[in-house]
Amino acid sequence: MNTYQDISLQEAEAMAAQPEAIIVDVREPWEFEEFSIGGTNIPLADIRERRTELLPYQTLIVVCTNGTRSRVAAKDYCRAEAFQEKQIFHLKGGILEVED
Repeated sequence: MNTYQDISLQEAEAMAAQPEAIIVDVREPWEFEEFSIGGTNIPLADIRERRTELLPYQTLIVVCTNGTRSRVAAKDYCRAEAFQEKQIFHLKGGILEVED
């Protein structure tokens, strides 16, 4: 089974600049609209139904407000058969530090 790695905001931003990488924000749409660090919004409840949207990317950077929902999503992506060869990263602590 694949595993994810915790990364910092600075590491996430550097990785997200690569064309094969995508930030996956698993918060609710209203949270994403209020404040985001970019990427695509796929609410936690929808991650399984919307996996195909992420297939073109080799690197997934999963984020949320404080790291709880994104950790759940990262673990789910690691278990997905189609994601076994992908690099999966989790923004440790979430995006709360950005707002300050």
